[in-house]
Amino acid sequence: CSSLAIGTTTGYRLFSLSSVEQLDQVHESNEIPDVYIVERLFSSSLVVVVSHAKPQQMNVYHFKKGTEICNYSYSSKILSIRLNRQRLVVCLEESIYIHNIKDMKLLKTIMDTPPNTTGLCALSINHANSYLAYPGSATSGEIALYDGNTLKTACTIPAHDGPLAALAFNSTGSKLASASEKGTVIRVFSIPGGQKLYEFRRGMKRYVNISSLVFSMDSQFLCASSNTETVHIFKLEHLTDSRPEEPPTWSGYMGKMFQAATNYLPAQVSGMMNQDRAFATVRLNISGQRNICALSTIQKLPRLLVTTSDGHLYIYNLDPQDGGECVLIKKHSLLGSGKMEENTENDLRPPLPQSYAATVARQSTVPSTSTMPGYSEDGGALRGEVIPEHEFATGPVCLDDENEFPPVSI
Repeated sequence: CSSLAIGTTTGYRLFSLSSVEQLDQVHESNEIPDVYIVERLFSSSLVVVVSHAKPQQMNVYHFKKGTEICNYSYSSKILSIRLNRQRLVVCLEESIYIHNIKDMKLLKTIMDTPPNTTGLCALSINHANSYLAYPGSATSGEIALYDGNTLKTACTIPAHDGPLAALAFNSTGSKLASASEKGTVIRVFSIPGGQKLYEFRRGMKRYVNISSLVFSMDSQFLCASSNTETVHIFKLEHLTDSRPEEPPTWSGYMGKMFQAATNYLPAQVSGMMNQDRAFATVRLNISGQRNICALSTIQKLPRLLVTTSDGHLYIYNLDPQDGGECVLIKKHSLLGSGKMEENTENDLRPPLPQSYAATVARQSTVPSTSTMPGYSEDGGALRGEVIPEHEFATGPVCLDDENEFPPVSI
């Protein structure tokens, strides 16, 4: 969540998300029109592009050098592409192709997958496991979990009753969140076991189409947005019965009454009453538009980022301790000059002690070295080879083109 890639009718643009006040454009290309897929490999110069002009062709570029690394054509329209430092996954409606990103060699083709008209799939960004999740059924909410390193099926998770609408891994690949087409319940499962860890209810009044599901980098929060005006942020915590005694308030009394009542209700009803409410929310000034959300740390504070299909980026402050309504602090235009469009509110909040942002910043310095063992095609370490782990670096990274991974020439 440190950069943003957008496809437009004229090409594609890449932005850096290192500042609230200013939106920095890293690269703009107008060589291929009508780009509907653009995926960048973290902060590297590798970018994968698919256009409506050739929807069956994937183009892989080194955008800093302005060169094409390779291109691949497939039997039908490319619906989505996912990549990490180990694997590149191409999802078609009824098949999935897994490439070794180091040399772009095709390692595995998963044929005859259930019809997946939206190209729904998720790939762990942690290349040490490279788990891949995709719909295991077109009629029910079954998740197929595949190990992209060993190239073997890991398990099947019966996640929802209805068809799936959204999937997302956390940063380590140890948790997987899912939502169905109804959009009322979001569940989180352990990976690779598939045990249900959390269940969140985002509302019962109406069915919604959840378009974006994303964890924070430290896996403390899960954000869900839909075609409605409300964005929900849930906190991943298990509430225990060992909490201190609540003061004798009306809400506390009613809470205990509800808790006692669940002992006499059917399991389905009592389970629904025990659902956690959203920790924080945002009410957008638009509705009915597709949007993508991200939980990121910018200038040492936790932010919620919302990008809408009309070409705007909204940045909100997220209170990691008390939650509540997130405060809009900036709105940027992605289709204009890349400069700030308007200043809606000055960000005068002091840094919070022991904040979520500070926790993430501390975690980013944990690795004692900036390199990790490289991986061969079968997922094993190569002798003496190391791969720069740029995603662990602090701040924007300017890569040395000569030592960049993956290699420029194939």
